[in-house]
Amino acid sequence: MDNLSAILDGISVNTQSSIRAACGGTVVRFDPLEIAGEPRDADVVFVTHAHGDHFSPADIAKVSKPGTVLVVPASMADQAKESVSLPLVTAVPGQSGEAAGIPFEAVPAYNRLKPFHPKRNQWTGYIVTLGGARIYVAGDTDAIPELESVRCDAALVPVGGKYTMTAKEAAELVNRMKPAAAIPTHFGSIVGKPEDGAAFAALVGEGIRVELKL
Repeated sequence: MDNLSAILDGISVNTQSSIRAACGGTVVRFDPLEIAGEPRDADVVFVTHAHGDHFSPADIAKVSKPGTVLVVPASMADQAKESVSLPLVTAVPGQSGEAAGIPFEAVPAYNRLKPFHPKRNQWTGYIVTLGGARIYVAGDTDAIPELESVRCDAALVPVGGKYTMTAKEAAELVNRMKPAAAIPTHFGSIVGKPEDGAAFAALVGEGIRVELKL
């Protein structure tokens, strides 16, 4: 897409899957964690699941401002209501929605042979349309079959293994998805090695731009 560089320039990864995407004055945050200061800049905060390194009410407060909307999987709505005082939108895998005028699609995110993110929890990744671009943030997931049909301009996928797919599995998935760009996440801190990002980049096929933000 013509504005791919501008879209990628607007994406930063703080740690784990703590992601900020900005375009045209709109800011969305995903799983804010270890936020420095109190930027209070988010129009929408998307949470992928209930684990403490993805759902941090203290960090959500740091990025929230008047009018910020919180999007969470429907299965953790009660937990979110108890912990965060923001307008709430719930998401169900396979369904679409809108928050603060920003369209999104909820994408399945689960483990197949590991116990950490069971499919029954109906936790989610998200495809958010921002500046005309479809930005996919996978959350914590294996390379499950449903993800091969994801169509996006930029894919942010976990590569650290153990709780999610490995760098090799993530690269194989991205090569099947064929986004214009890919950004590895969820490595080098709580889980995964610092070199996992480079390992992922080396395995992604030609024609897909890889940027390392961690």
